[in-house]
Amino acid sequence: MSSPQLVNDTFLRACLRQATPYTPVWLMRQAGRYLPEYKATRAKAGSFMGLATNVQYATEVTLQPLDRFALDAAILFSDILTVPDAMGLGLSFAEGEGPRLARPLRDEQAVAALQVPDLEKLRYVFDAVSSIRRALAGRVPLIGFSGSPWTLACYMVEGGGSSDDWRGVKSMLYRRPDLMHRILAVNAQSVADYLNAQIAAGAQAVMVFDSWGGALADRAFQEFSLAYTRRVLAGLKRTGPDGQTVPRIVFTKGGGLWLQQMGELDCDVLGLDWTVNLARARAQVGASKALQGNLDPAALFASPEQVAAEARQVLEDFGAPHAGAGTGATHIFNLGHGISQHTPPDHVQALVEAVHAHSAQMRTRS
Repeated sequence: MSSPQLVNDTFLRACLRQATPYTPVWLMRQAGRYLPEYKATRAKAGSFMGLATNVQYATEVTLQPLDRFALDAAILFSDILTVPDAMGLGLSFAEGEGPRLARPLRDEQAVAALQVPDLEKLRYVFDAVSSIRRALAGRVPLIGFSGSPWTLACYMVEGGGSSDDWRGVKSMLYRRPDLMHRILAVNAQSVADYLNAQIAAGAQAVMVFDSWGGALADRAFQEFSLAYTRRVLAGLKRTGPDGQTVPRIVFTKGGGLWLQQMGELDCDVLGLDWTVNLARARAQVGASKALQGNLDPAALFASPEQVAAEARQVLEDFGAPHAGAGTGATHIFNLGHGISQHTPPDHVQALVEAVHAHSAQMRTRS
C-alpha cells in the first residue's frame, strides 16, 4: 500500500536496535476501557464484537490514545480470539464476564476437525489495518498482533477466559499430548498466515502475545509453547509491501525463567513482564534483541509524581541504550502487561512525558 513517510519512526528504529534520541513508548491495551472516549465508541457499537468487527469503530479507538498522548506507536484494536472464532469455535463476549467460545475443543473428534481458517473470515481485521494506516497518515507505525499458538490453545480447550489452574488444557497436554500437538500445529500455521495478512494490509511490526506461557512447567514450556512460537516466526514475512523490514516482537508473560532460550528466537524484540529486572535481562540477552517493557501496570495507580519516578527507575534499570552508528542494545518502554481499565488517563500522560524527558536526558550524560 502507498503510505506517507513516517514522521516518527523511533519505535521501529529501536526495534531494529538502532540509536534513537529518546526511548519510545507505547502501552499494551493502550486503546481501551480506561479512556472515556473508548467507552463512548463501544456504547455506539453495542458490543465488543460490534466494535472489533466494524472498520470505522476499530480505526477510531486505535487512534484515540494517540490523540491524547505522545505515544510512539499504534496497535491494532482487535482481540486474540478472532482466530479461534474464524475456526468456527463461536466467540462471544458477555458484559463483565470476558470471552466465551461456544464450541471448545474437548474431545478427539473436535480436535481432528480443527482446520486453519479461511482468512476471508478475518477480512474485517485486515480492512481495519489498512484503514488505520491511512488514518495515521505517517504519524507513527502500526503494530499488528496475534496470540501465540499455546495461548490460543488455552482458550480453545477451556472455552473461556483465564483459569485458576488451566485444568482442562493441562489435562489434555499430559494425558493426550498428541491432541495438544495437533491443536498447536494448526494454530501455528493459522497465526503465521494471520500475521502475514496483517503485514500485507499495512502492519509495520507484529507482536506475538504468549500470555499464558508462564503457566507451563519447565520442559512443557519448551515443548508446547516455545517450539510453536518458533514455528510462527519461521513463517513470517520479513518485509512489508513497501520493502521495509517488519520487526517481530515476542512477549511471554511469566517467561523470565526462560529468557536465555527466548533470546535465541528468530525475532527482533523480547517483551518482558514486571517480574524481570531489565539490567539482568540486558546482561543475559546481550545486544542480540531489543527489550520491551516492563513497568508494573499497578504503578499507574500511584500519584502522577510517583508514576514518573517509577518510569525513570525502569529506564535507569535498563541503562544507557546504544548510541551512534550500527546496532546495539535498545529499549522500548512499555508496561509489564496490559493497562488496567481503572487507570486514570492523566497518570498515563505523566508516564509518557517522564519516559520521553528522562530517556532523552540520559543520552546527554558523558
